[in-house]
Formats: sequence, structure tokens, C-alpha cells
Amino acid sequence: MSQTKPIPQLSIIIISYNTREMTLDCLASIYEQTKSPFEVIVIDNASTDGSAEAIAQNFPQVRLVAETINHGFAPAHEIAVPMARAPWLLLLNPDTVVLENALDNLLAFAKRSPESGIWGGRTVYADGSLNPYSCWGRMTFWSTLCRTSGLSGLFSGSELMNSEVMGNWPRDTEREVDIVTGCLFLIRRETWEQLRGFERKFNMYGEEADLCLRARKLGLRPQITPEATIIHYGAASDTVRPDKMVRLMRAKIELIKRHFSPLTRWAGYHLFRLWPLSRAVALGLAGKISGRTSVQSRASEWSEVWKRRKEWEQGFSA
Repeated sequence: MSQTKPIPQLSIIIISYNTREMTLDCLASIYEQTKSPFEVIVIDNASTDGSAEAIAQNFPQVRLVAETINHGFAPAHEIAVPMARAPWLLLLNPDTVVLENALDNLLAFAKRSPESGIWGGRTVYADGSLNPYSCWGRMTFWSTLCRTSGLSGLFSGSELMNSEVMGNWPRDTEREVDIVTGCLFLIRRETWEQLRGFERKFNMYGEEADLCLRARKLGLRPQITPEATIIHYGAASDTVRPDKMVRLMRAKIELIKRHFSPLTRWAGYHLFRLWPLSRAVALGLAGKISGRTSVQSRASEWSEVWKRRKEWEQGFSA
């Protein structure tokens, strides 16, 4: 007599693209560290490194969809979410490793704090040092002024001057945050559906920021907990920095257009637009003074982003 599988509490969704070994390590850590009933759904975005074949061979229990085209991050979730059978959706990057029952702890935390609506955890690098990018403060006119003027870099440990990174806060306490990043992102399915998921125009950058800010307008208050700690290597699928920054600039411009108040939107847009130029000038001067080729190289990268401003300065309206 066949045994009926329990209905999962948690649907873990992973979008992979050319991260074969990391994805396999991620999947292994999920099965080793998670006791709550769960399912794993992987959408492979037409990887060319054998990711889909390796997942199918090593983890036949995974619900795998091997796509023939790269849909991008947000559209891939439109494929994955309808497949999910659980009331909780956990978005997890493929370049992560789950540590010490992190997903069980995150689910328990969410059940203790239902008013949050969106929950995240703490991320570290492979050596155990803090990776601070599990959460962010929202962009404001003030944070944009600090970023473009260089104050956020000069006073990086200050939450006042570096509010988007939240200063030197080590992510070691439970705390409300503006934005939970998509590397470890828990949400109830009913909330996801109420918000209609990710905005399709955001692709690779800004999706979770837009979703969290829309959730906050509904009265939800995202939180993170250090009890859910994972390794996040970061940027495993993106190796060309100027191309990455062009996409990031487009997303941030769009966030300004959608989420800044009418009083600050115009000024915030024009101030933020100057950020790549200010970085190119500052790093160029620093490179000449110091003679360091690494600084000069970074200045050239920012200069290229500025030269390509026609690609990003209108956000997704371009």
C-alpha cells in the first residue's frame, strides 16, 4: 500500500541559471537542514552548464522545469508559483547554502509574527563574515543625496548617512526592515496573490524592493530574524559589472518613479541620475592620486555606466 505524501507547508522556489554546482549544494543543504514538510520547485532558465540534467539526476524529487529560453527572474516565478502546493512560498537563490535549520526557524518566526507579511533572515559569506544584503532600507530623497554626494561611503557605519545599507547593524536581532531581498524571502501565498506577485517589468533587480514597498502600503511590516542564517555567495550569475550596473540603475530609477512622493520624485530622480557621474569623477581623482590600477578600473566602469545613461535614465519607460 503506497504511503500518501504529506501536504507541504512550504514551497521552496529556486530560479537557476548556469549555477550548476552551487544549485546542487543548495539543494543538498535544504534536504539536510529542513524538517518541516516541504517541496522544492526549480525553474531552470535555459542553463548551458548542465544544471537541469544534474538536478534531475541527483535530486529526482525536485519538481524541475527545464526551460528552453531564459525568462528572467520575475517571469520565472509566474511559472513556479502556480505549481506550488503549500500555503507558504519561500524564494531562495541557487547560490545559497542553508545552515542550522534556517528554513524551519524562518517559518516558525513567520508564524509568531503574522503582521509582518514578509520575512527574511541573515546572510553570511562562505567564511562566516556578514553579508549585509539580506535586507535594505528604502530609497528616499535623503539616502539619494547621501549616495550621490559620497556621504554614505564616507560614513558607511552610520544609519543616518548610509540608511539603505542600514549602517553597521550586524543583522543579529529581529527587526522590521523596509525591504527583504529575494535570496531568502518568505511570504504567504495569499499575500503574494493579493500583491499579484512581482511586477514583470522588474527583471533581475528591484523586484523584491517593489513588492515589499507595495506590501508596506497595505500595512504589512517586513521583518528579518538572525535565527534563519544562510550562506549567500552573491552575484554568481552576473560577471559583467557595467552591464549589471546599467540594469540596476534602470530598476532604481523605476523605484523612484513608483515609490517616491510627488514632492521628492523630480528632485530625487535628477539627483540619483548623477550618481554614476559622481562616482566616476571621485574614483578617477582617487586613482590618479594613488596610482592604484584597481581604483582607475572602477572609475572606468562607472564612466561607462554614465556614458550608457540613455539605456537606464527613463527606467522601464525607455
